[in-house]
Amino acid sequence: MGKDKPMKLRKNQMWNFRDHYIMLIPGILFFLVFCYGPMYGLVIAFQDFYPLRGISGSKFVGLKHFRELFTNPFFLSVLKNTLIISLYKLLICFPAPIIFCLALNEIKSHGFKKVVQSISYLPHFISWVVVSGIFLEFLSPSRGPINIILKNLGFEPIFFVADPRYFRAVLVITDMWKSVGWGSIVYLAAITNVDPALYEAAEMDGAGRIKQIIHVTLPAIMPIITVMFIMESGKILNDSFQQVYNFLTPTTYGVGDVISTFVYRMGIQNMQYSFTTAVDLFKNTISFILVVLTNAIARKTSDYGLW
Repeated sequence: MGKDKPMKLRKNQMWNFRDHYIMLIPGILFFLVFCYGPMYGLVIAFQDFYPLRGISGSKFVGLKHFRELFTNPFFLSVLKNTLIISLYKLLICFPAPIIFCLALNEIKSHGFKKVVQSISYLPHFISWVVVSGIFLEFLSPSRGPINIILKNLGFEPIFFVADPRYFRAVLVITDMWKSVGWGSIVYLAAITNVDPALYEAAEMDGAGRIKQIIHVTLPAIMPIITVMFIMESGKILNDSFQQVYNFLTPTTYGVGDVISTFVYRMGIQNMQYSFTTAVDLFKNTISFILVVLTNAIARKTSDYGLW
């Protein structure tokens, strides 16, 4: 009888909140159809897939495409570029929303803060096609304001987007410009939950604004920072195809060609579907391992994590 009571209680709770569960159905269906359903196609990585034969009629070849992957002369270079660009973004773009959020939180004028927030969110809604056009014009060696300043100072103009020395920096800067405002939302939401009494107590103890940020604000949002860092670590191999594809030029292939552009060429242009499925399976497996490892490290060094 004792075991039946919790079961009845759960059933009653589910019935009382039935409207909420019904609202979950579209989201669950979305993930089932577009995320979990296509996972059946992973078997293509172990086949010589031909579209006319379909998955069931294609020949099983085992790990053949994975061996081709690690012996492909271009893959190691592509993997290296992906790792370098992603690590740059992790080191520079990940802290940027946190710093921006802390700066916004210090603004006293509510109206001015809202204006700054709104302006910072706008780039998130601009497509990479438009963003690339803006920055290509802005960094143009003939018309771009930066090169006009360089010319006036007596320097030679630089075509930043086509120069391998600056290409990765362009990717990092444009990604930060596009994501910093939107990324700060979750941290701003966390800061609003900080008890104002903590700031008052810190101020009574003689702590200035900087010390209040270090000893009150940052510890309060550290759980969110940890969770976001774990999620970002899993994206190290998941580069932004739209961004790189729109900026990439033949002169920057050596430093800018990443896994997603490599998969696009091999899969869409060369129609090597099995090979590119193997590449994506390898990439997602590594991403899963990175999330698990980062979460384990976070759990050992702090009390925060995804699970």
